[in-house]
Amino acid sequence: CCILGANMALPTDDSDIEEETKEPRIRETPEDITFSAIVNTIAFHPARDIIAAGDVDGDIYVFSYSCEESGNQELWSSGHHLKSCRKVAFTDNGEGLFTVSKDKSVHILNVESGKLTRRIPKAHSVAINSLKLIDENLFATGDDDGLLKVWDLRKETSFMEMKNHDDYISDITIDQNKKILLTTSGDGTMCVFNIKRRRFDLQSEFQDGDLTSLAIMKRGGKVACSSSEGMIYIFNWDGFGATSDRFQVQRESIDCVVPITDNILCTASMDGVIRAVNILPNRVIGSVGQHPGESIEQIVKSREGHFIASCAHDEKVKFWDVSNLHTVIVDDYRKRKKCGKLESLSKKAFGYGTGSGFFADLAEECVEGEENSKSDDETFDA
Repeated sequence: CCILGANMALPTDDSDIEEETKEPRIRETPEDITFSAIVNTIAFHPARDIIAAGDVDGDIYVFSYSCEESGNQELWSSGHHLKSCRKVAFTDNGEGLFTVSKDKSVHILNVESGKLTRRIPKAHSVAINSLKLIDENLFATGDDDGLLKVWDLRKETSFMEMKNHDDYISDITIDQNKKILLTTSGDGTMCVFNIKRRRFDLQSEFQDGDLTSLAIMKRGGKVACSSSEGMIYIFNWDGFGATSDRFQVQRESIDCVVPITDNILCTASMDGVIRAVNILPNRVIGSVGQHPGESIEQIVKSREGHFIASCAHDEKVKFWDVSNLHTVIVDDYRKRKKCGKLESLSKKAFGYGTGSGFFADLAEECVEGEENSKSDDETFDA
């Protein structure tokens, strides 16, 4: 009886051992993160698997993320802003997190503890809409009235203030040399500033609709600007006054762009679709992901470039695999009129016409790209 009892106990012991050694399921991308309010802005940490998010209530959340099932964890949250958080950005060393808000303030938080380390309460006289960190000491902010300020953390005030836009500043970026700063605005223009000489250099021609976002492409030779009219405008680096090319992507507003490679960027749109777009030759490559029926506020690229994350009006942050885009080459310069379904570029993306419901009824617009700068662009692609 003793031997029988021992044998009967063995299966239970083996089952316990099996449960203990069972490894968690590994996903293609991290799971969605759900919030209690609309998330306006997100940012990836430059060295760790951490993402920050700011919502319309002014709250800041920092999560660690993982491809392991149930691997995402909230690290801390902060409620220091009185109104909607408009932008978040990590410092290059990953130790600080900058946030700007509709409450006109700039906050700097410690990434490890979540504690507020510095606050500029009335950084602008109106709501702040955009933010760009330049180096360990300098950063730029743009507000709803079109005022640009460049700050030095070693001083208590901004050292450069320029009012060249007539509407909100939607986005700010800077070249690799940290010298030329570019802004886009709701007034339909892009402005160029030399922060080394502390001067305004140039304002582009007015374009149709708001200019909503921008990205430096083609090894610094081109700048792509998205618009509220679904257009991408392309500028030569040495010719900011007028566009060298333009590309109609869709009907709805493109609210954010992020470069994936030197030639390919992703666009986030009011129709809830994230598209991969090749710049010169201008082609919509396919769909990376979607927030069905919800306007997307922002997309950002992870530090290693394998993922992008998106936030939208569905109160979720989602992750998308873009690793395959690094091997895509588009080299056809012939004009091509294309009307059809949008190809799905990942397992999570709903390709137009491949599913049911919302996306089954949508069709990509018939567009014909204008490629007026072929000879210049072939030099960049060489």
